[in-house]
Amino acid sequence: MKLNKMVTTAGLSLGLLLPNLAAAAPTTFVHLFEWSWPDVAQECEQFLGPKGYAAVQVSPPNEHITGNQWWTRYQPVSYQLQSRGGNRTQFVDMVNRCKSAGVDIYVDTLINHMAAGSGNGVAGSTFGNKQYPIYSPQDFHESCSINPEDYGNNRYRVQNCELVGLADLNTSSNYVQNTLAAYINDLQAIGVKGFRFDAAKHVAAGDIQSLMAKINGSPLVFHEVIDQGTEAVDASEYLSTGLVTEFKYSTQLGNTFRNGSLAWLSNFGEGWGFMPSSSAVVFVDNHDNQRGHGGAGNVITFEDGRLYDLANVFMLAYPYGYPKVMSSYDFHGDTDAGGPSVPVHNSGNLECFASNWKCEHRWSYIAGGVDFRNNTADNWAVTNWWDNTNNQISFGRGSSGHMAINKEDAALNATVQTDMAPGQYCNVLKGELSGDAKSCSGEVITVNSNGTIDLNVAPWDAMAIHKNAKLSQGSTSNPSGDWQRTVIFINAQTQSGQDMFVRGGIDHTYANTNLGRNCQTTNVECAMPIRHNNLKNATTSPWKVNDNYLDWYGIESGQSAQAEGTAADWTTNVWPSTYGAQKTVTNDGFGVTPLNIWGEHYWMLDVDMDCSKAVNGWFEVKAFVKNGQGWESDINQANTPFASTNHVAQCGKINMFEFNSSNVDIRNF
Repeated sequence: MKLNKMVTTAGLSLGLLLPNLAAAAPTTFVHLFEWSWPDVAQECEQFLGPKGYAAVQVSPPNEHITGNQWWTRYQPVSYQLQSRGGNRTQFVDMVNRCKSAGVDIYVDTLINHMAAGSGNGVAGSTFGNKQYPIYSPQDFHESCSINPEDYGNNRYRVQNCELVGLADLNTSSNYVQNTLAAYINDLQAIGVKGFRFDAAKHVAAGDIQSLMAKINGSPLVFHEVIDQGTEAVDASEYLSTGLVTEFKYSTQLGNTFRNGSLAWLSNFGEGWGFMPSSSAVVFVDNHDNQRGHGGAGNVITFEDGRLYDLANVFMLAYPYGYPKVMSSYDFHGDTDAGGPSVPVHNSGNLECFASNWKCEHRWSYIAGGVDFRNNTADNWAVTNWWDNTNNQISFGRGSSGHMAINKEDAALNATVQTDMAPGQYCNVLKGELSGDAKSCSGEVITVNSNGTIDLNVAPWDAMAIHKNAKLSQGSTSNPSGDWQRTVIFINAQTQSGQDMFVRGGIDHTYANTNLGRNCQTTNVECAMPIRHNNLKNATTSPWKVNDNYLDWYGIESGQSAQAEGTAADWTTNVWPSTYGAQKTVTNDGFGVTPLNIWGEHYWMLDVDMDCSKAVNGWFEVKAFVKNGQGWESDINQANTPFASTNHVAQCGKINMFEFNSSNVDIRNF
């Protein structure tokens, strides 16, 4: 849901909980910390708009003191739109270009103070002794310092003394309010849709209410109020004039992901004593606490790598608050350092992911998490929560989506219930659905016919699927493995009432010894992932439901008890007239198929198979005739890549074998 309104009366909903929002409406904004206006504009057009981000929080655009440190932006000299980010013309161009891309701009706004000391601003304005181009000494509180203990017991000093020596505006003054309102209204006239009120708890809530009465329209406003539960100034005081930053969310999420159990998070949010979801702006980290400032705790940052991925996946999947994604730069341990000197978009080169800009919002798991949140906003509740009592969790968002996180060193293997429609879905954390919905550029997750998922999540990994990332029926996916159509024919003389099943994969001993796979612990390590292409045979199709692997173990979870493995279909190259009306694989799922060039009783398995699991393209197969011959005896096939007593087939090709025989014919499609 795209937020462009704020509440003006306590108790009114901001719309964060509404269940009837349009599908894929933007639900998340990003802080492009210290980005220039041309870089922000280009990012809106090339990434943020296409990826469904709602808005960008930009650094303060007004004139500030000179210097390279990031915090110079937070020492205003005037409200002239000239800053390290660019000039007014560039700012206006950015707002317009982002608007055209469907992305709003939120401005970090300094309403509490002006610059400390004296000097010149970046636009050339002079200041000193509480004298600025727009303010005089009478517009400020008397100088006094905020002591560390004041935050817990002295409201007056917190809101009337100077924050780290910055000249403290008398925000109860009519002139100060009018001047601030004029600046904010100018930004709105340009097209700015939202405002972050920096250091809001240092301004009395009543003063902000008076200021809001002078601001045109109803922009989105969110207040920075650091409140860990022991403050003299409470975050709840600001709920009537906008959203409020929930710093407890950041610190408690960090504590849990670092030191606790993800199983604790089943009631995260209000259940942990946080403010109402409809009022909260939440984040894993922000520009202050990632540097150890501003309410810092056990905060997770980009420096934590995969842990940061997983924490953001949880934030974006869990239905609480209005999430803000942090986009940082590497400050190399110098918490004062300003942004890199190189542009993000540098003459056609993207300066992300190295030692300059970090661009976390582009990380696959975070951008995919935004996509998941956008497409599950219509089901604002947690459903089907599952955990292993430790650091493996899974939960749904009704019929709109389902996710899982594995923050353990062993694979997550569990069958979990969902409310999603059966079918195959793109794991949006690792890939994207094609425009025709026929393929996925990453991992594909199957929802079984009974709504369950057989999770197989690698250590320190995650998955997320949603209703709008479903592959169309009969499509061929292209996940991150190597999925190729593979056909196996096995010739066996059979009678009415007999059916063939095949099992296969990679020999466990060979895989353990030569491939480094632990197939004793996780048998799917030696299985071949498959997706059936032929589901038209009324007899065999029920046996193919929930059959996701060619393996050595027979019935999979949720598969029919009548199955003896993976079902094959009877085929022929010529239909005898004595059999009655001709049946074809194309129409009936069995009978004549052009792929069969050999004769009658060639049972066919037609699947898409993940060839990345094969041994240089090879895997093993053995057949079983139910109500007939039973299992084949040992096979002694020549020229195999490794010793085997089974048929050895090539992935991505047409393989023909004969029951109980070492004969083989392998052809290209």
